[in-house]
Amino acid sequence: MFDEIMAKFAGSPGQQAVVRLLLERGFSVSSEGRVVSGGIEIPNTQIATEVGVDRRVVDSTTDTLLDDDELRPIFQNISAVPSLKDLAPVLDLSVLTVAVGDAEGVGIVARVTTVIADHDISIRQTISEDPEFTDEPRLSIITDEPLPGDVLTEVRELPFVRKLELE
Repeated sequence: MFDEIMAKFAGSPGQQAVVRLLLERGFSVSSEGRVVSGGIEIPNTQIATEVGVDRRVVDSTTDTLLDDDELRPIFQNISAVPSLKDLAPVLDLSVLTVAVGDAEGVGIVARVTTVIADHDISIRQTISEDPEFTDEPRLSIITDEPLPGDVLTEVRELPFVRKLELE
């Protein structure tokens, strides 16, 4: 789906940058064409500055999103989910990020979280990036305590795991 969305903006790298930002941040587009997060409007000039384009590129992007029958329901209903990942160091939490070979495989989240739970470690949050909306989706698991080496070894040995990162 991500590739299909980006293909609709193939002729405009600036519009692609706006779309990517909306998807990454969970910003939606109101029926008036304004970029919003919940009920808070984000000025198009700020969106433009963030991605390095003119404000008019943001305007034309939101117009295009609203004019497209496939994209309108997606971008009018996106929402952001608060993440503990960036707060982990401040809250003394641990983060395990798992990169997999095939992110569309079945049972990835279940198998990784089962390994952790089998060691009586509490999971505070899981964030599974959707393979339809990002080029390299990852699974991030935030725990109350650091993961011991034997847990990391078990996770690393799962057949779909390509790489592990600890934060």
